[in-house]
Amino acid sequence: MVQQKIVMKVHLSSEKLRTKALKIAAVAKGMSKVSIDAEKEQLEVIGDGVDSMRLTMSLRKKLGHATKLSVEEVKGKTDDKKPTTYPITWTSSYIQYPQHPPHHHVVHDQYPQETNCSIM
Repeated sequence: MVQQKIVMKVHLSSEKLRTKALKIAAVAKGMSKVSIDAEKEQLEVIGDGVDSMRLTMSLRKKLGHATKLSVEEVKGKTDDKKPTTYPITWTSSYIQYPQHPPHHHVVHDQYPQETNCSIM
């Protein structure tokens, strides 16, 4: 799907309302970025397949007032930057680790076996 940018006008008079609006927008399905412009009282949501109508209804239900200003497609950045590659140089040297003597583990049986087994 194509990413879209949804701009909504929401009444954001207090910090509590801003937090509430961010929480509502953050749980929207397909959302990837949320931002608030408190001076313009606008909420901007960018995401892939975000249902703008459902988001508007959720904001209206919790905040009392929300108006959808615009819904537009987000253009992808076309930077032709290639990832930086570093040349790998191989050398013929290698690390030789010291030889350790083999480890022997001695197991002591806590319960010695009795030869007078009544079951067998």
